Amino acid sequence: MDYDDLKEIYLQYENQFGKDAYKQISKVLADAQERHERDWARTRRRGDLGQSWRVIKGNGLERLIQDMIAEGVEPLGLEVINGDLLKKSQGLSLQLSQIKRNVLVNYNEFGCHLPDVDIIIYEPDTCKVLAIISSKVTLRERIGQTGYWKLKLLADEVTKHIKVYLISPDEDGTLKRTSRRPTKARAIVEVELDGTYLLTEAEMPDSENIKLFEHFIEDFKATLGDSG
Repeated sequence: MDYDDLKEIYLQYENQFGKDAYKQISKVLADAQERHERDWARTRRRGDLGQSWRVIKGNGLERLIQDMIAEGVEPLGLEVINGDLLKKSQGLSLQLSQIKRNVLVNYNEFGCHLPDVDIIIYEPDTCKVLAIISSKVTLRERIGQTGYWKLKLLADEVTKHIKVYLISPDEDGTLKRTSRRPTKARAIVEVELDGTYLLTEAEMPDSENIKLFEHFIEDFKATLGDSG
């Protein structure tokens, strides 16, 4: 099982559900897991099947979301890359090196460090970073971390314009609609982040800051005029 296999499964859902295929991401991942387990058993591979699948699942979701975002922003003259490309300490191309410099968080005498980021949207001509995106299958362990990075970017004149988003199928139901008092996770999402977009069929919270993924490109385009 590799990304091409996962994309093939997603395209099958796209043929059936059209523009709403993104709401079926959890089913796509479930189908991919079944195929991975069959392949694992057939080839009699050694190692930890569960760990192998978790890596494939997380990386595959990132690439699916990256592809969907690229489809929406490339017509605007923007480009999208995976944040892992910036983790090298040397050997980066000039463009990647400039992008990395433009998103670093300054800790003064403790140096500059990359925020934890899965996807980056940037202007190719200037290497200006416009947005960073965390894309995870579940949100429970990522919301507080993403809120922290938003505050650090906001505190620096060089990076304060960068939008910070979460995109997820929210498989653990962290942001599911509820009439109970909002949780700490919900509070962080509502107050600190620039938007959270869900790939789900589940009932959505009543919120202007938590929406279905289909609204992401439209909302992002609306921010381009105030990106500094």
